Amino acid sequence: LLGEHVRFDGGHKRDPFLVETFGRYVEWVPVCPEVEAGLGVPRESMRLRRVEDEVRLFTNKTGIDHTDAMRRYASKRVAGLAARELCGYVLKKGSPSCGMERVKIYGSSGPVQSGRGLFAEALLQAFPHLPVEEEGRLNDPHLRENFVERVFAYRRLRSLFGGRWTIGRLVAFHTAHK
Repeated sequence: LLGEHVRFDGGHKRDPFLVETFGRYVEWVPVCPEVEAGLGVPRESMRLRRVEDEVRLFTNKTGIDHTDAMRRYASKRVAGLAARELCGYVLKKGSPSCGMERVKIYGSSGPVQSGRGLFAEALLQAFPHLPVEEEGRLNDPHLRENFVERVFAYRRLRSLFGGRWTIGRLVAFHTAHK
């Protein structure tokens, strides 16, 4: 989303709003779970598959199962992100690793349900209050505005609780952000 060539096909999905507009006000922490987990660029495309009662991550042509490696990576990377004091996160729509919702999960006869990418699942479990959105949903002006407001409010709240806070400062925060 930041313009790095990390997609399975060697391309990128640079998002001008994230880079040029929002990027002037935030410091991005670039993450590509598939590359960082060692899958390389270019790489075989992947999809989520339901195997018995578990969702697993497989390459499309060769059928290699990357589930355990991705889960180990996601756990370690998410723990490392905690030290970065994130104030928001943007995930990649539809990705089997980074999709937040409506990611296709395949059965033996095609897509049978939708779910969440493996990295996104670990991120959202670790940071349940963090403002998180998919890049595709940020094309909706109302969702975009809501996300931006939540990111900056989250940052201000972290600042409030990062120092010595009082009930009066907490009430002032809530008054400003209701």
